[in-house]
This record gives sequence, C-alpha cells and structure tokens, in this order.
Amino acid sequence: MESFADLMFTDAVAQVQEARGSRDQYAAPYRRIDIGPDEKLFIETRTSFYLATVNSDGWPYVQHRGGPQGFLKVLDNETLAFADYPGNRQYVSTGNLAEEARVSLFLMDYPRRARLKILGRAEVVAAKDDPFLLEQLSSPGAVTPSHIFKVKLAALDWNCPKYITPRFSEDELDQIIGPQMRAMAARIKELEAALAKQDPAAQDPAAKDNT
Repeated sequence: MESFADLMFTDAVAQVQEARGSRDQYAAPYRRIDIGPDEKLFIETRTSFYLATVNSDGWPYVQHRGGPQGFLKVLDNETLAFADYPGNRQYVSTGNLAEEARVSLFLMDYPRRARLKILGRAEVVAAKDDPFLLEQLSSPGAVTPSHIFKVKLAALDWNCPKYITPRFSEDELDQIIGPQMRAMAARIKELEAALAKQDPAAQDPAAKDNT
C-alpha cells in the first residue's frame, strides 16, 4: 500500500497547505499504514461506514452502509469485503464502480472519537461465484445477498479526534449504564419485597382501600 499523502496531497492541495501555513508539517515523508491488529479490530467492530464513489460526470456520491459487527470483513492485509443487500435499488454506487473503481471509505467510532480513512479500488462480484466468501459475509437472519463488494486497499490513515461529537448506540449505552440500571432495578425490587413483608397493603393499593 501507499502513503495516504502520496494519493491525496496533490499539487493543488500542497499549494493550499503552503498558503495556509501547514506545508512544513506535511512536506516531510508521511506515515504509511498497513492493516495491523488495531486496524483489523477497528474495521471489524464497526456497525456502519460511509462509501464514496464518483460517477462519469465527476460527481461524488456518498452512501451509508450498515450491519452487525463483522459485516465489513478484513480478508487479508490488503483486501476488505462486505455483502451487498437489497436497498432502494438505485444502484448508484454499483453503477459508478462499473466505470471508476476508486473508492473512499470513512469509518467512525463516535464514542471513542476515532476515525479511519481508507482509499482503494472496489469491484462488485456475483455472490454465487464465491460461495465460501458469501457464507463468511452473510448476516444471520438476513436475506441472501446477490453480490459482494471487494475493496483492494491503496492507503489508510487515522484522523484526529478533533470536532468528533461522541454518540452512542443502544448497545454502547447499555454497556456504560446498563449494569448500574439493572442493579438499581434489582435493589428497588428487593426493597419493595421487604416493604411488602412488613405491610402487604403497601404493595397492593386495592388491599389498602378495602381495609
């Protein structure tokens, strides 16, 4: 794979960096990142990402993709894949890829304020042509996908956490406050049971009215 800067820091970008005072920071050799254990874990624990393609007129198109953890899979150190499930049947991304294979993926971890930028070349293949990979990518309970997106990586780069507003899914909130809430609910039941033993009417308003 290449350095993210080698692909993104064009002459026009370098000119803007120079004009705005950041060129010295980026003129030195830029880091080149491969898929290591941290990157693999980050990628395969996402439940969504954004996929950008470009059409034949040069217009960019950004699509949201979502699924359970592991729906975006690392096949090897240079290849990602995910199943293509039916949506609104516009097929904009698929059509764009028929003419231009270059894509950008943007992966977010809002609670930890982390993001991973990925550049690559994607192809769409029929699921029936790779049944083994199809089995790896299919989500339990979901309809059988007809196609698979495979992305050959060109470059990766971690982005800074600045301006990322933390957001939490239901599962993430449950991990944070769930134990305390469940402990509180259990304690309330325990106190209600103790109170009922002392005064049965406290647990049964109707019984209290009949006394």
